[in-house]
Amino acid sequence: MKEIGFSSKQYIEEQTQYILERIREKNATRLYLEFGGKLVHDRHAARVLPGFDQNAKIKLLQKMKDQAEIIICIYSGDIINSKTRQDFGITYDLEVLRLIDVFREYGLDINSVVVTRYEQSPAVDKFISKLERRNIKTYKHYFTKGYPTDVETIVSEEGYGKNPYIEVTKPLVVVTGPGGGSGKLATSLSQLYHEYRRGVKADYAKFETFPIWNIPLKHPVNIAYEAATADLKDVNMIDNFHLEAYQKMAVNYNRDLAIFPVVQRIIEKITGECQYKSPTDMGVNRAGFCITDDEVCRNASVQEIIRRFMIANVDYKKGKIKEDVLERAELLLKEVQAKVEDRTVVVPAREYAEKKRNCDPRYMNVVVMALELPDGTIVTGRSSRRMVAAAACIINAAKHLAGIPEDAYIIKPDVFENLQKMKVSILHADRTSLNVEEMLMALSTTAISDTEEGKRAKLVMEQIPSLAGCRAHCTAILSDKDEKALGNLGIDTTCDPEYITTNLYYA
Repeated sequence: MKEIGFSSKQYIEEQTQYILERIREKNATRLYLEFGGKLVHDRHAARVLPGFDQNAKIKLLQKMKDQAEIIICIYSGDIINSKTRQDFGITYDLEVLRLIDVFREYGLDINSVVVTRYEQSPAVDKFISKLERRNIKTYKHYFTKGYPTDVETIVSEEGYGKNPYIEVTKPLVVVTGPGGGSGKLATSLSQLYHEYRRGVKADYAKFETFPIWNIPLKHPVNIAYEAATADLKDVNMIDNFHLEAYQKMAVNYNRDLAIFPVVQRIIEKITGECQYKSPTDMGVNRAGFCITDDEVCRNASVQEIIRRFMIANVDYKKGKIKEDVLERAELLLKEVQAKVEDRTVVVPAREYAEKKRNCDPRYMNVVVMALELPDGTIVTGRSSRRMVAAAACIINAAKHLAGIPEDAYIIKPDVFENLQKMKVSILHADRTSLNVEEMLMALSTTAISDTEEGKRAKLVMEQIPSLAGCRAHCTAILSDKDEKALGNLGIDTTCDPEYITTNLYYA
């Protein structure tokens, strides 16, 4: 059973109460709450804080839905450069569409989408048109003249005044985005400017889960945040403003600390005073108070740091990141005195692959995946002419959970043959091995029959959801389709930075 180190129930209750108190105590008509990190499907938080509900933040907003509406920000440059959200493998513009769908499922009001630092380009204008034709209000915000040093210009008609006011009606306005650098802070402060111009008393606060301000600077949970943002070059630091004002230690990160004096002056210029004495003051995060087992969270965070380093290795091999990002990930790995082999599924996968290669020349290019089940059992699967290693591993893991012998057939041979023929003759695929999604289709097709294979296939199908949250490792880089399928199954997968073939297109 997975060890629990965090109480999501306590977190939702405390966080909801704290946000509502913040609205009341500021005696403001409206609070702009900048949400950093992932508002939904926060898999990073779930990995480093075992027990964290990855949708905890949206559930707490759901409790306040009558008082809240949401603005989603996206930086135009991220649309132009097709920036991708790693957890889901989709671009930021598609992530905005996904977020809108998820928010609606939870009954939350979507106010609008803001394209920040707007640059005219076909991709950006096409995205705006797509939203407008689906009746989603969109706004264009521009680079703020004078930012960050000339506060007089920033807080003027030439600065924030050039941005259109976003029409809002509720006391809590959540400002979020698909990832870092989306322009959430600028949008919040721009709105603050317009509210005061209209005679409305508004306030600003920030909800950032990581780094956790009230645990040690070098706690693995906070180091794992640095590993997750290695490409952004975020560095955790002691909040010197907080220490000076209150003689108390608090953890924040370099970007917030660097920009705080500017934010402080801007808020003071807009409202007449700034009640915040430190960037930590601006936060409303209660996560640190809800850790129930520190050792469990430490161990989980070390595993996340290993995972991030392995992902960085693959991304570097693919040309997605620069060498300095990989070096940063490696330094953080060394900081917690960990190594790749500490991920329990790595050695079994590599050893099985090496064993197959040594025993038979036909297996020189064999690929192996190993998966750790909730009880600690390691299950492996290898590539074959029938299916890829990831598909074989999932089948073997589900068979183990269902109590079905490893050598028992669960997919009818004719189902295999028909699917493979279709791949080659109709879809013109370059290889016949079934990928993860195709294997699941073959399994579900067999499961509807009354044969022995069908009965076993049905039992195996029932166990597939139990693999969510399991760790896996593959000895070669996964295809995009398999990476996405494993992500959809909730399996936390890493790979060695090796391609299956020397092909450049059909890799």
